[in-house]
Amino acid sequence: MDLKGKKVLVFGSGKSGIGASDLLARVGACPVIYDGNAEIDKEAVLHKTTGDYPLEIYAGDLPKDVQDSLDLVVLSPGVPTDLPIVKSFYAQGLPVWGEVELAYQTGRGEVLAITGTNGKTTTTALLGKIMSDARESVFVVGNIGTPYTSKALEMKETSTTVAEISSFQLETIEKFAPKVSAILNITEDHLNRHHTMEEYIRVKELIVKNQGPEDACVLNYEDEVLREFGKHIVPKTIYFSSVRKLDEGIYLDGDMIVLKLNGEEIPVVKTTDLKILGQHNHENAMAAIAMAYFAGVPMESIRKSVCEFTAVEHRIEYVTEKNGVVYYNDSKGTNPDAAIKGIQAMIRPTWLIGGGYDKGSSYDEWIQAFDGKVRCLVLIGQTKEKIKEAAERLGFHDIVLCENLEEAVKFCAAKAQPGEAVLLSPACASWGQFDNYEQRGDMFKEYVKSL
Repeated sequence: MDLKGKKVLVFGSGKSGIGASDLLARVGACPVIYDGNAEIDKEAVLHKTTGDYPLEIYAGDLPKDVQDSLDLVVLSPGVPTDLPIVKSFYAQGLPVWGEVELAYQTGRGEVLAITGTNGKTTTTALLGKIMSDARESVFVVGNIGTPYTSKALEMKETSTTVAEISSFQLETIEKFAPKVSAILNITEDHLNRHHTMEEYIRVKELIVKNQGPEDACVLNYEDEVLREFGKHIVPKTIYFSSVRKLDEGIYLDGDMIVLKLNGEEIPVVKTTDLKILGQHNHENAMAAIAMAYFAGVPMESIRKSVCEFTAVEHRIEYVTEKNGVVYYNDSKGTNPDAAIKGIQAMIRPTWLIGGGYDKGSSYDEWIQAFDGKVRCLVLIGQTKEKIKEAAERLGFHDIVLCENLEEAVKFCAAKAQPGEAVLLSPACASWGQFDNYEQRGDMFKEYVKSL
């Protein structure tokens, strides 16, 4: 779509919305910002934009004459597509895009896109390093922290964009077509938004919607949904596995990652040479290696980059050691499956801080994964009673409830013995007590360092 002169409603006044509005103005469109919250400070929103274009801002209600005059709607990732007003846009026949679609249609070059319930950020950061070491013009964008829209106009035909894509962003794609895509895994998450696992799976699988036979999709062979999905897609399927040798694909053979293609086995790297810990990170590495290889990066270059890569902040991140107790920040463990990976990586008796915003998850599998490692479960946030009830039902009774994260850190520090660990791995979103998981992780590190 040629956006010049088009009147475009940007739904959402946060970081993504501001980025979309600025981008639209720069390509000659006429953006209008709308936020469903009638209490937003319009002046503050205006100050966050570049300020060099006229901008109407509406809050609470959207006037009918404004809606009738629109050519396109761009939804911020946090806006559900089943809201009555969004349904009215569809009924009106308006194209409804997300931030990813807008950036894709205004950007250039090839795209490598990663989705999945867990592991996205580490895989995106690792692939971003591999590509940046191998190519001149690389952008690492999406949920990893840099809005895709903020970089779109800097992209050239020779650019490579490595994008972390959420299920929310995939709901609103139209032409978005990565050269190489990956779905790392699919486990229960965001059911408060997607309502059923079937819908969540359907949305995740949209990442291959516009890929052709010349493209590739990297999938987790050990995820039954994805193993079956890989049999019926248009792009070339590349499986990875951390538990078995594959006839074709990338897998772990002892401590060696091996890529097997057309009967030829290519030893890639030993896991002992990696700076990232745990089986889940070996899976993330395999996915990134396969994506880079099918994007045309020489194996020698991939090998060097992978060995240099260090862990992502907030993902089983070593913070410090105090009085013989080691502290780890896994604030990015925002759902039970991600938090299971955090506990599995622990090799010391662990004081576990969990709880937060309720996304409608079940905590049984997380609690069952404690496997004798958890000395005490210290709970905070909206879900603390729900998790306590689940833990006690499953026979785990070493539980303490705290008012906030600072209190939880102080309690663990007072009780933990030398040789033990304190792990923040909440299994819940941060909302309610924090703006995002990064803020939660930063506060944890601050509290720990001030002990």
